[in-house]
Amino acid sequence: MTIQRTQPSVTADERTMLEGWLDHHRETLAIKCEGLDDARLRTASVLSLLGLVRHMAEVERIWFRKVLVDDDQGPIHFSEADPDGEFHLTERDTWEKAYGAWQAEIVIARRNADGFALDDVGKAVHRLAGEAPSLRWIYTHMIEEYARHNGHADLIRERIDGATGY
Repeated sequence: MTIQRTQPSVTADERTMLEGWLDHHRETLAIKCEGLDDARLRTASVLSLLGLVRHMAEVERIWFRKVLVDDDQGPIHFSEADPDGEFHLTERDTWEKAYGAWQAEIVIARRNADGFALDDVGKAVHRLAGEAPSLRWIYTHMIEEYARHNGHADLIRERIDGATGY
């Protein structure tokens, strides 16, 4: 599978631009993982690419389900007993499962966000925000989250096989 990355418009309205940058960073993470088998995706420096993908599925779920629409489905990969469970990988954890969960959360995130204007406030308070954030804030936070972890992905991928850039 070849993953395509879209370039955000430089002249779009605010919402289209925010969604474009968020999609750009989502696709960047998928590209960083492209072409590697599960064993290489588990390769850890401090983090692994597979762990990052699992983490971003959790992040999508928390912000666009739990906080935005108050639909708490519980975590996918972590628990109270293992709060960093998305990063604790076993041989049973595969790219196929992690990518599928991540993409499913992105579909739900887009669907949930479609029902809100940028200034609309989510339905639940999140411990990091301290209050129910607007969709604008959630988009901005998600762009930051992907950008930060894509920086990690750059370093991990370069360590694995020397691939750099995007």
